[in-house]
Amino acid sequence: MNSQALRLLCRSRPSMASKSLSPFPSPSPTCRLFSMTSRRNVRTTEMSDEQLAAVKINRGRLWKDLHSTCEWGKGERWGDGPTDIGMSRLALSDADKQVRDWFVETTKSLGCDINIDAMGNIFAVRPGKRRGPPTYAGSHMDTQPTGGRYDGILGVHAGIEVLKTMNDLDIKTEYDTGVINWTNEEGARFPISMVSSGVWAGAYTLEKAHNVVEVGGGKATQKSELEKIGYLGPLEASYKANPIGAHFELHIEQGPILESSGGKIGVVDGAQAYKWFIVTVKGRDCHTGTMDFENRSDAMLTAAKLILHSHNKATEYGCLASTGILTLRPGSTNTVPGWVQFSLDIRSKEDAIVSKLEESLREDFERIACGKDIGGVNAQGTKGRGCNVEWQFDTDSPATKFHEDCIKCVEASARDMLGTNAGSQVQRMTSGAGHDSVYTSRHAPTSMIFVPCREGISHNPAEYCSPEDCGNGAQILLGAMLRYDRLRAEKGA
Repeated sequence: MNSQALRLLCRSRPSMASKSLSPFPSPSPTCRLFSMTSRRNVRTTEMSDEQLAAVKINRGRLWKDLHSTCEWGKGERWGDGPTDIGMSRLALSDADKQVRDWFVETTKSLGCDINIDAMGNIFAVRPGKRRGPPTYAGSHMDTQPTGGRYDGILGVHAGIEVLKTMNDLDIKTEYDTGVINWTNEEGARFPISMVSSGVWAGAYTLEKAHNVVEVGGGKATQKSELEKIGYLGPLEASYKANPIGAHFELHIEQGPILESSGGKIGVVDGAQAYKWFIVTVKGRDCHTGTMDFENRSDAMLTAAKLILHSHNKATEYGCLASTGILTLRPGSTNTVPGWVQFSLDIRSKEDAIVSKLEESLREDFERIACGKDIGGVNAQGTKGRGCNVEWQFDTDSPATKFHEDCIKCVEASARDMLGTNAGSQVQRMTSGAGHDSVYTSRHAPTSMIFVPCREGISHNPAEYCSPEDCGNGAQILLGAMLRYDRLRAEKGA
């Protein structure tokens, strides 16, 4: 590319977001790359590193678009500002259909081809110069019942902003690029998280995923709701039928590390291993007033001790153990529960540590339920008659390592944006949460980008990511995708 074809023009750009949408400071001055001749279809392979660095997303447009789509599925208000409202956009709901329709209409208007698979995953593809699987930005638009506006949503919008920017500046990629809206990442309504990217990756069968029934006693399945909202697509949900060339995902960190350390960008090099179990404790119902402690088989008290011990043991091993669901029977004030069931989520950066913790807890739970004092949980109080413990396996997600080429493209893009500050403000991180990128990484080069969220809060209406950090993340995403496209062309991949 010669210097007459393009020039770099730096100027201050006030945020395009209306004051009614953003009470926060406007983004900092930006540089944009403008075509100055009649030449069209500027190719990434002809762009220098400096020219790639000068291509800038429209931060105001991103902020405005994100909050405009949050009108569909609004949740709880948490503050006084116009966007201080959470989200409740459950997968395959009417609100989810509305935002899907917007996604399809918007990406079509950008010249994308739309493909929808049998899990309702939507693939918007902007054609490139060469044949080959697309380089995608992917995330999700469904939320928790009491969720926020940035988890997943930011990643999809940033991908669309990347396509808009490439269209604005007539940038032609060597390979197809696009955006994916993955179905039911959250697993809130249909209780398998990341299930649709999991089907694509071959981790779940289509039949199993289609037959998942909604929580709360309803009878709707994922298949019935896909049919209802018109997103049961004809394309096979499979990496074999629909390969991905690379997958980049922008996401809020959902933790406090970046904010507390002054970091701006998390370059995610992988995701923690985790296993989920359902643990059932069986005792015996009895009257709270007539049965003394020594003769009780108190399932609730035993479950409480097991949960406490899982926390203590995970602390000892330097990993995590959590319980998010607990149910009991019969559920009467004056009846000691004889049946309790709880979820157990254990996580570590290393598969071996997860397995070691599981093995220890299986052994210890049995002994604690029989009244043995393990870790001090039975050291006080009155010993009862004991309970039985049963384990049911739910989910196994091994530790994930992302692709070094993708990671390096993210790091280079971060250096483009932050310059001399990149060293202290860019951090390699391991994701503590599962994401669709975990499954895409099984069959495609993948990496993620984290940006700070206030106090690390997520899955909460008060989840918040500033306009600056949203824009920063989208800028890194753009740069990473353009660099990776150029790298693919160099390698002929």
